[in-house]
Amino acid sequence: MKAVVVKGHKQGYEVRDVQDPRPGGGEVVIRVRRAALCYRDLLQLQGFYPRMKYPVILGHEVVGEIVEVGQGVNNFSPGDRVISLLYAPDGTCHYCREGEEAYCHSRLGYSEELDGFFAEMAKVKVTSLVKVPADASDEGAVMVPCVTGMVYRGLRRANLREGETVLVTGASGGVGIHALQVAKAMGARVVGVTTSEEKASIVGKYADRVIVGSKFSEEAKKEDINVVIDTVGTPTFDESLKSLWMGGRIVQIGNVDPTQSYQLRLGYTILKDIAIIGHASATKRDAEGALKLTAEGKIRPVVAGTVSLQEIDKGYEMLKDKHKVGKVLLSP
Repeated sequence: MKAVVVKGHKQGYEVRDVQDPRPGGGEVVIRVRRAALCYRDLLQLQGFYPRMKYPVILGHEVVGEIVEVGQGVNNFSPGDRVISLLYAPDGTCHYCREGEEAYCHSRLGYSEELDGFFAEMAKVKVTSLVKVPADASDEGAVMVPCVTGMVYRGLRRANLREGETVLVTGASGGVGIHALQVAKAMGARVVGVTTSEEKASIVGKYADRVIVGSKFSEEAKKEDINVVIDTVGTPTFDESLKSLWMGGRIVQIGNVDPTQSYQLRLGYTILKDIAIIGHASATKRDAEGALKLTAEGKIRPVVAGTVSLQEIDKGYEMLKDKHKVGKVLLSP
């Protein structure tokens, strides 16, 4: 089969033939229906993920159909449509038993320690599988592991209450445009921030209010902002912090430039009683919650474009295009 393979540390990738996967015990093989490109891929290619094994198949977001099951797999069958978490937990530790698989000490990351999903087929551990409801589209389902389910968990961790106001930075991006919808579906009023006048009307389809500009805190403070979902990182973090009303929470998702540092003003966060929540992934519970909202039509996938395996270069050009809105998908 064809796959996108990362050859070595900072050595880029290539599309090449690899052996078809076969499931071991507790594993299934899926035919990939959709995968998704992510800014994390670019950071991995730049060498910011030291746990990556090489060579490795790239891609950590997937929806697929099971074609073969391994020994000991009881709750999944060929023909089931499934997504995978971004990682494979062991399923046995106390974190896993409590439904907090994201904290499993033995977790292995897809596209890091395990082969990922930019391929025609993929091997997936049953501990990371979640079934997809019939009413959820492939495009909506593939958004769940790294976007909508991840945001859903972030807002749960921030103890979002119905009627609170959530501000989203980078609101036209692949994460931001869906974060607006997740927050709205969870009962919040939503404010979208973009630096692009041309994208403001699109963001406005999903937000109650749109702020345009890199200096957005003064405009944001015209109402009480209870939660910020920051999908950008150091370029927006200070404005995000200043936007919050007392008792506010930042769910920090973005880190577009890991080389930049930020000096946190402790007195400011203490006096305003602000909580900063670093956040990166979803659990099965969160994936199921986001899939339910997707199946109900409360979260609608926004797709900037879809490419084939052979068009992966084009896909990453689209990903970096500042004029795009939404996620870039891959269809093998």
